Parts: sequence; structure tokens; C-alpha cells
Amino acid sequence: MTDTDVVPAASARPRRTMSGPRQRAWTVTALLVVFMMVNFADKSVLGLAAEPIRADLGLSASAFGLANSAFFLLFSVCGAAVGLLADRIRPKWLLLAMALLWSVSQAPLAIGGGLALLVASRVLLGAAEGPAFPVAQQTAMSWFPDRSRNLPGALVVLGTTLGVLIAAPGLTWVMNEYGWRRAFAVVAAAGLVWALLWIPLGGEGRSRSAPDASSAHAGARTADGTGATRRRTPYRRILATRTWIGATTAYFGAYWITAFGLVWLPSYLHEGLGYSTAASARVLMLVYGLNAVVVLGQAGLTGWLLRRGTPSRWARGRVGGTLLLLSAAACLTLPSAPAGAATVVLLVVGFGAAGAMTSIAVTTVAQLTPADRRGGALGIMNAVVTTAGLIAPTLIGHLVDTHGTGGYRYAVLLTGALLVLGGVAAATLIDPDRDAPALSA
Repeated sequence: MTDTDVVPAASARPRRTMSGPRQRAWTVTALLVVFMMVNFADKSVLGLAAEPIRADLGLSASAFGLANSAFFLLFSVCGAAVGLLADRIRPKWLLLAMALLWSVSQAPLAIGGGLALLVASRVLLGAAEGPAFPVAQQTAMSWFPDRSRNLPGALVVLGTTLGVLIAAPGLTWVMNEYGWRRAFAVVAAAGLVWALLWIPLGGEGRSRSAPDASSAHAGARTADGTGATRRRTPYRRILATRTWIGATTAYFGAYWITAFGLVWLPSYLHEGLGYSTAASARVLMLVYGLNAVVVLGQAGLTGWLLRRGTPSRWARGRVGGTLLLLSAAACLTLPSAPAGAATVVLLVVGFGAAGAMTSIAVTTVAQLTPADRRGGALGIMNAVVTTAGLIAPTLIGHLVDTHGTGGYRYAVLLTGALLVLGGVAAATLIDPDRDAPALSA
């Protein structure tokens, strides 16, 4: 029995004593879902406005890819640094500062400016958004024990999908009616509104400051039975485990395809596959719709497996690896598929099935690490993984400039290869039940 399972002594009052924390936990989770929606609307606006921006500013594909890669210049560094800070500073205030900086970075583009301002804006936005996902996940998981984290973790990931699903038609309409600069004003306003809601309603759960008794680390991080407090687990030991390496490698592949989708998928659909703007928007909706279904389905399946006593290497590692390999098979087949329905199916599966690995990687590392090292472990993982966002936009832009529309074919094949690597790593390396006890020793 864990401390989260203890029934209050006064039997007449359990419903009243538990309803408040439970309601607060889900209120904070809902706000974090919206937080990630705004986060990915910010990321997607540049890809959605790719053609008008390139036409208005006279940018080549390489220059536009460079502007997108600028977003990741400080993204990874800040993700790791703020992830480490989140083990020492209340995540509530870190999340608030991020949201305010998002709005500050987007607002100037709504007024004017060219390529230099676009690059500067994306660098600042990337620095502010780099820590967003790991700190949001750390905050959400602080309200739940390990056996209950799959759903809130998946919902936070789902926020990334919902952000694009809502942004794609909404911001496209704004751009068509009022121009691409007005779309940047909309996302800036959204960040400000979220910050105003977070101030009174946001916060962290008790597992941030107390040992997580549901994990293998309970007790080992506080006292050894003699009253002596054990020293904190060094980060280097966490990063050297096969579970952390496998989760990070698999997450890298999933993030690569996310960066591809956000920056170049609209252009690939329009220029590479010949779809109209309206048809491209419909395909994008299918991609992110499937992503939402897979993320929630994985959360349900993994939670069910864990409750039945299935080891995490199967419930998390093998489930995530299978999804990545399915996505890889679709991507590797896509360039040679005949035009028509087959192309749409392969594209939707290839770009939509891998996203659940994000949630799996986070909950896996959360199970692996002590609570007082969770923010740093997640932040460092995110820093490594998001280098994919620094590399992918520029590399794909170079391929398009060099090979024309054929460059998209090479980009999809490269993506498939990376997903194969990630799928194999997830299936063979992830095993937090094996590695967590070693960190407690």
C-alpha cells in the first residue's frame, strides 16, 4: 500500500477530503493541456503561413528552413537548464514566465519586420518554449501516482495535437481573411489569456516536495531505516541507464517527424503531392486526428497492462516500439506508393502513429527517476530530443532546394530510417523495472 492509497481515518469524511485534491489535480491538468495547445499553435503558425511568408519576404526554401531551425537554436539548451531549475523552483512560476515570453516574442511580427525579425522572434520563442513540455509533464505528474499517470500524461501530449487541429483551420482562416501577420497576433493573445488563468488556478501536487511512494524509489531517497538521509542520485547515473537511452532515442524519432510535420508537411502536401490548400488542410486534420486517437488509445492500453501486472518493458517499451515501427513502415513505403487513397493512408499512418511515443518516453523516465531528479531528467531528455527540430527543418529545406519536389521523397525516407532506429531502441532497451532499483542503491 502506498501513501496515496491510505484511506482517511474518519470514514464519514473520505469523499470530502479527497474531492478537493482530485478536482484540483484535473483542473491543473486541463490548464496544462491548454498550455500545450497554445505551445503547438505557436509552433505551427510558421508552417501554416509558409507560402505567404516566403512570397512576402522573398525567401528560398533553405532560408525559410533556417528561420524555422532558428526556433531550436536555444530550445534544447533552455529545455535542459529550466528542467534542472524545476527541481528547485516552483514549476508554477516557470510555466507562467514561459507563457508571457511566448506572447512577447510573437507580438512584433504582428506589426511588421522582415527576415531578421522573424529569426529573432523564433529564437526567443524557442528559448521560452524549450522547457514547456518537460515542466508541464512534471507538474501534471506531481498530482498522480505512477499507476495513474498514463492518462494525464497522454492528455498533456494530446494538447500538442489539439493545438494543431484547432490552429490549422483557425489560423488559416485568419491568414486568408486578414493576412499572415494577424495570425501571429492571435497566438500572442492566446498565451496572455492562458497566463491570466494560470495565476489563480495553477500549481503543483505534493509529489514534487514529498517522496513518490508509488515508485521503486520510495524510502530510498529519504531514509535508509536508520534515520540517515541518502544523497541524491547523480544525473549521470540516470542518463547512463539503458531505459533512459532507449526512451530518448525513440523520442528523438518521434520528435523528428513532429518537426517535419509542423514545418514542411503543409508544403509537402501542396508542392510535393499536388493537393490543393483545402485538400491539404483535410489531410492534416486526418493526421492529427489519428495522432489523438493513438495517444489516448496507448494511454488506455498501457494503463490496462500495468494494472494487470505487465512489466513496463512490455506495457511501455514494446507498445511504443511497435507504434514507431508501424509509422516507419508507412514512411518507407510512401514514396513508392501510387497516387490516391493509398498515399493518403500511408501519409496519415506515417505521420500520425508515432506521436504516442512522446507520452511513453515521459512516463517511462518518470517511473525510472526519483521525484527530486524528475525535472532535470525530463529536461535533459527533451534537450537531446529537440535537436531533431534544429536539424530537420534546415536539412529538409536544403533537400527541396537541391532536388526540387523530389527532396521531399528523400526527407520521408530518412524519417522512416530514424523511426526504425527509435522503434528498435524502445523495444529492446526500455525496462524501468530493471533500472530503477539500481538508481536507489
